[in-house]
Amino acid sequence: MNMDISLKDLDSLFPADFTEEQKAKAKTLFLKNLSLQAHRFYGGKMQTVPRCGIFGFNWFNVWYTPGVSKISTTIRDDNDTSFNLSSRGNLVAVVSDSTRVLGDGDCTPPGGLGVMEGKAMLMKYLGGVDAVPLCIDSRDAGGKNNPDKIIEFVKMVQHSFGAINLEDISQPNCFKVLDELRDACEIPVWHDDAQGTACVTLAGLINALKLVNKKLSDVRIVLLGAGASNTTIARLLMTDGANPANIIMFDSHGALHRDRKDIEADPRNYRKWELCQQTNPEKIADMERAIKGADVLIALSTPGPDTVMKEWVRLMADKAIVFACANPVPEIWPYAAKEAGAYIVATGRGDFPNQVNNSVCFPGILKGALLVRARKITDGMAIRCAHSIADFAEKRGISPDNIIANMEETEVFAVEAADVAMQAISEGVARLELSWDDVYKRARADIASARGLVADMQKLGHIQEPPQELLEQALQAAIEAVR
Repeated sequence: MNMDISLKDLDSLFPADFTEEQKAKAKTLFLKNLSLQAHRFYGGKMQTVPRCGIFGFNWFNVWYTPGVSKISTTIRDDNDTSFNLSSRGNLVAVVSDSTRVLGDGDCTPPGGLGVMEGKAMLMKYLGGVDAVPLCIDSRDAGGKNNPDKIIEFVKMVQHSFGAINLEDISQPNCFKVLDELRDACEIPVWHDDAQGTACVTLAGLINALKLVNKKLSDVRIVLLGAGASNTTIARLLMTDGANPANIIMFDSHGALHRDRKDIEADPRNYRKWELCQQTNPEKIADMERAIKGADVLIALSTPGPDTVMKEWVRLMADKAIVFACANPVPEIWPYAAKEAGAYIVATGRGDFPNQVNNSVCFPGILKGALLVRARKITDGMAIRCAHSIADFAEKRGISPDNIIANMEETEVFAVEAADVAMQAISEGVARLELSWDDVYKRARADIASARGLVADMQKLGHIQEPPQELLEQALQAAIEAVR
């Protein structure tokens, strides 16, 4: 067969006699197989191209020596001019020590390149933002991953970038790295696993609650996993109106509460200890009791599909909301959660309904921050972005299987960029004051330019279409593995 290169309707590719579980497994294997083959075919995902014109030999004397000397001395005399005299104003460093890459754990420093290049590609195509992957070795002389090494590295390289995107740093190091760098750097430092996932989760939950006619301040919420994502989700939920007494969080050792001496004893876990003191006042310790009657389950923990049990979902309240967002495999397959009684189910993947994934958030929020040259991205900016995404989706229509904007909706990224920029200005963290319309138009233009560039390169053959055999081999291998 000749497979549609757009990969639309993946379910139709698999045998009709496959069960829902077989289809889910086969999709995962197909996407992994195709990813390996496609990355090998292209040699990665990103390249560097000039943004300026080269109209003749003497233009090299303009872009480089002797003309460029004027750029160096101008920036020397006023460092802020570096944002518009170089690519810095639209350039992000994607920094990781690769110690927690998706659901695969420590992949060694270069092992994170696939994900960090992916971040850079999404930033460019979705947000019109240039980005560079920087996978670093954070091990100290004793062989332990040291957060201070990441902190020092970012402080050193910040002068070449308009913002820093931290990614896939294991806990508890991730907490210290973000909190110290947010205050130590002159540019925004954003931890996408934490702030990005929290932002988009809040956005999805806002609309899910509208559909079930429940209020954030009233619902009981169980969070499975207490890493960077869920701890930040809990913080943003409470800041936006959730009742801390209605929140119970679980880590790998049990429920968080004020008697968790193991967490209190380790100063590196200060974020988790804050939540121990704020949430679960009844000190409920077991999942069955916690989940009984709960309105919302947000899981960002161990990849599934059996991390969240169907029995737990059956215990939840009427019109239960389940976010199973582990990657690459959700804690429970969406079909299984629905069979157990969940009304709305979301995952982090785009091949299931309701993709609650930070890819809908970070290109827009970073674009907005860059356009007003923000010094940081505050929790207020993240919350504003969440409401921007939710409002955008609500205006075009939401349903139980469509609660949030997706990556195909170009408009959402420009809208959230403008909303975030206005929040940055109102909080006094922006260097430039622009109008909503100015930010929106600039973001739209840059996004259109990025997408047009990719389209032109494909049309002209500078980006080749992968051969059909590559797709078919990946599909056949997945089908045979599942049968």
